[in-house]
Amino acid sequence: MNGTPTLSLLRFALSALFALQLLALLRAPAAWQPAAIAITLAPGQSQPLGRRELAAVQAQADHVTVRRDGAGTWYVAMPDGVRPPVLGRATGENRMGSVAAHGLRSFQVGAVVLRLSEAHGQGIAFLHGARRWDYDGATLRRDGVAQPPCPGAALTARIAAAWNRAVPGALTLARGLTFGGNLHCGNRLGLEDVAAGTAQLARKDGALWLSAAPDAAVAVLADGADLRASSQPLADVRSLAIGASRYGVAVAGATLTLTPQRRVALAGQPAVELPPAVTWDWRQRSLWRGSAAAWLSTSAAALALLLPAALGAAAGQTGRRGNILPPRTPSRLLPRATVGVGPAAMLVLVAGCVSLACQRAGQPPAAACSLLLAAAALFLWLAGARRPGLAGGAALLLLAAGLLAQLELGLGAPDTWWLRHYHKTAALLAVGSGAAMAWRLWAARRAALSQRQVEWLLAALTVPALALLAAQVLWGDETGVFDIQPVELAKLVLAGLTAHCLALRLGWSTDAAMMPGLRARWLRLVAPALLFLALLGCALVQVDDYSPLILLVLWAGAMAFAYALAAGRRGGAALLAGLALAASATVPALQAADPASLPASFYGERFQVWREPARHPHTGQQLLQGGAAVAAGGWFGADGMLGLSTLGRDAGQAMAIPAVQDDFAPSFFLNRHGLLAGLLLWGLQAAVLAGLVGAAVRHARRAAAARDFRQAWAGRLHAFLLCGGAAFLGGHLLLSWGTNLAIVPVMGQPMSFLSAGGSHLLFFLLPLLGIHAATAHSSQE
Repeated sequence: MNGTPTLSLLRFALSALFALQLLALLRAPAAWQPAAIAITLAPGQSQPLGRRELAAVQAQADHVTVRRDGAGTWYVAMPDGVRPPVLGRATGENRMGSVAAHGLRSFQVGAVVLRLSEAHGQGIAFLHGARRWDYDGATLRRDGVAQPPCPGAALTARIAAAWNRAVPGALTLARGLTFGGNLHCGNRLGLEDVAAGTAQLARKDGALWLSAAPDAAVAVLADGADLRASSQPLADVRSLAIGASRYGVAVAGATLTLTPQRRVALAGQPAVELPPAVTWDWRQRSLWRGSAAAWLSTSAAALALLLPAALGAAAGQTGRRGNILPPRTPSRLLPRATVGVGPAAMLVLVAGCVSLACQRAGQPPAAACSLLLAAAALFLWLAGARRPGLAGGAALLLLAAGLLAQLELGLGAPDTWWLRHYHKTAALLAVGSGAAMAWRLWAARRAALSQRQVEWLLAALTVPALALLAAQVLWGDETGVFDIQPVELAKLVLAGLTAHCLALRLGWSTDAAMMPGLRARWLRLVAPALLFLALLGCALVQVDDYSPLILLVLWAGAMAFAYALAAGRRGGAALLAGLALAASATVPALQAADPASLPASFYGERFQVWREPARHPHTGQQLLQGGAAVAAGGWFGADGMLGLSTLGRDAGQAMAIPAVQDDFAPSFFLNRHGLLAGLLLWGLQAAVLAGLVGAAVRHARRAAAARDFRQAWAGRLHAFLLCGGAAFLGGHLLLSWGTNLAIVPVMGQPMSFLSAGGSHLLFFLLPLLGIHAATAHSSQE
C-alpha cells in the first residue's frame, strides 16, 4: 500500500465498514428493559422471584424468595438446587450458602461434627475424631503433615501442592478443601456416606469461607444453621447478584426496589406478565443517548482529526503540483500533514480513557458514541502517515471488521451484556492507537535509541510483565488477574528481548568473541530463556489448556528458523522446516486414531471430544454448535445476502455457542456473513502476516548492507522483532481457525482482530502495529 490510489481505496474500505456499523445501528429494533423493579409486600407475605420477575439472565424460574416477617423486616432465601445468589454489603460480598469460618465454634457435614479448636492467621484448626486438621487456604495437614496427592491427580495439581508446601504462606496458591468421599488425600477430607464435594472451605479475600454445594444431599450446618436453606436479612444489603444479573437493593417500608446494574434480559415490547406484587419501571434501550462526558471527549477527538486530514490533502495536492516536494522526496511524515496529529492522538487517547471510566462507573457510552470513537482511532493511523504499509492497511480493515462483528453480537443478543464488548474494544482501540501514534511522533523527532537505552527499556517492561504473571499465579485464574491477561504483555516483551539478543549474537564476529566484557553480555541472553520458562510454567500450572504451549512452540520454531536463515545456516533451516512438516503430518494421524486408545486424562478427553463430539454432547457443544453455525452460513451467510439483510437484527441460534465473543467468534462471523466473507477475512489476515514478514526481510537486507555496526544492529533488531510478532500472531490465527473448523483439538485462543480480547488488543496487537509503523518510517528515510 504505497500509492495514493491505494490509500484512497483503504480510506473508502474503512468508511464502508463503518457505514455498515451505522446501518446496523439504524436497523436495530426497539428493545425495552426494566429500569427498576419494585416488590411490595405486607408483613407475613412472601414472593418467589426468578428470571421472569427480574429479567435475570441464567436464573431459574424460582431462584430466590423475598419475604417480610411480622415485624416488617425483609429477608431473602433460596430454594434447594439453585446457584446461590451473592449479597453485597459494605464489608464485602459473600455468596448465600456460605459463611466465614473464623468465629465458628463447629460445623457439621451430614452426621459428622467438626469442632474448631483455634484460628491462626489466615488458617483454622479443627478436630475430627482423634486427629487434628490444619488448613490455611492452600494445604490441608493431618496432625501437622500434608497428605499425599489423590490418585489420578493432574500434574499441575501436584506441582501446585508441592509449591504450597515449600513457600511461605503469603506466596501460596489458593486451593480449596473439600469434604466427602471415601479417601483422605490431597486437600480432601473423606467422610463416610457423604458424597465428594458436599462442602468446601476456600480462601477468598484473605478469609476462609465454608460453603455447601447447591445439590448437597445431606445437611451442612454452621453452628447449627443450615447453609442450604439459609435466609438472610436485607437491611444492610446493597447489591444482589442472581444468575448473571446484578441489582442494587433499596428497602423503603413495604417496598423493596431492585435496580438493574448488570446484564438483564431485553423485551421486544414494554409488556410482561408479572405477579401482582411486582411492578416494573420500563426504559427503552437507546443506542444514541449515553454519557455526556463520553460524547464530549469523543466529539473533540473526531473534530481534531479534521485538521491533519485537511492539511494532508493540501500537502498532497501541493506535492503533486511540484511546488514544494521534489520528485524523489523520502517517504516520511509530511510536516504540514502532521501539524495536528499529535494533539489529535492525545485527544483520542483521552476519549478512550473517558469511555473506559464511564463503563467502570456503570454508565456506558452510547453505541453511536463508541462507533465514532472507533472510527477516530482507526483514521488516526491514516492521518499520521501517507503509507501505512501492507500489514498496517490490512490490520486496519481487520479491526473494523471485528468491530462490526462485535456490534452485531451486541445488537442481536437478548440481553444488555453483549454490547459491553463493543464499547470496551472501541475504548481500548482508542487508548492504544492514541498512545502508539503519540509515541511514534515523539520517536520521529528524536535520534534512534542506542543499545543501552533499548536494554533499559526492555528491562523496564520485563519487570512488570513478570510481576503480573506472578500475580496471576497467586491470585488470578485462567481468565487473568486484575481484569487483564498478563501473558499478552509477556509475549510482547519476550519477542523484544529475543530480538535484541539475536541481533547482538548475529553481529558478533569471530575476533569479537575475545573482547573483554563480552561474556557479561551472555547474561542478557538468559533473560529471554527465563521469561520463556515463566510463561511456560504459567501455562502449565495456571491454565488447563495446551494451546498456550503450542503457541510458544510455534513462536520458538519460527525464531529459530529466522535466525538460521539470517546466519546463513541452510542446513539448520532445512531441518526446522522438515520438523514443521512432520509435526503438521500428525494432525491427520490423530484424526485417524481410535478415540478409545487415547489416555484417560484431561488432554485425552479433549482429543476424544474433538474426534467424536456427538458422543460428548455436553463438553462437545462448542464444536457441535460452532460447526452447525458455520454450515448454516454457507457461502453467502444465513440470510443469503452476506449478512446485509440481518444487520442489527436478532443473532439467532449462533448466540448459544459458548464463548462466541472470544474463542468462537469466527463461527459467528461465518454464520452471519458466509464463507465468501470468510475468504476475504483470510486474505486480510494473510496480508498482515506477509506485510510483517516482508518488512522483517527488508530490515534484514538493510542490516546486511549497512557499514555502521549501530545501523546493522538496529536493522537486525527490527527484523527479529517483527518476525517474532508475526509468529505469535500467526499462531493465534492458526489455532483459532483450527478450533472453529475442528482441524485441531485446541481450544482457548481468541482470534486476533475479530474476538473481543481486550488485553490481546491493547498489550500485543496495537504495540506490534505501532512498532511496524515506526520501523517502516525509519527504513524509508
